[in-house]
Amino acid sequence: METRLNFFEKGQNAVKPLFNLNGYIKKSTLGRQLVELIDFRISQINGCAYCLDMHSKELRAMGETEQRLYGLSAWREAPYYTDRERAAFAWAEAVNALHVTDEVYKEVAAQFTEEEIVDLTMVVSAINSWNRINIAFPAGIGTYRVGMFG
Repeated sequence: METRLNFFEKGQNAVKPLFNLNGYIKKSTLGRQLVELIDFRISQINGCAYCLDMHSKELRAMGETEQRLYGLSAWREAPYYTDRERAAFAWAEAVNALHVTDEVYKEVAAQFTEEEIVDLTMVVSAINSWNRINIAFPAGIGTYRVGMFG
């Protein structure tokens, strides 16, 4: 794929609020591993190669198993996700698809506080922004190193 422009050089001021949002999310009570799993799942759906590379490497460094990574696209059928993770994945996918039903809300509300549901929604918003940036301006796919962005 041809490099278009250096987004991080030309769009430095534009992404400052997004970095701030990611800083907020890291401090949430959701837990870093769940956030990374959601980032990985939404990046699968959106087809962002850079983000898939990044989040798979971060998850592996946290001790996530290959089985759970490979099975994430079929989480509804796979037996190795917790009820909390399943509720988060259902919510994330619904928010990503812009189709959030009362049933999905009840499921996530049974596992998360209202503040955490807001935070889950912000995780989806943030990864959607990063996916779109990295798809529009592809660069360095496969070059991510664990901890590269803090």
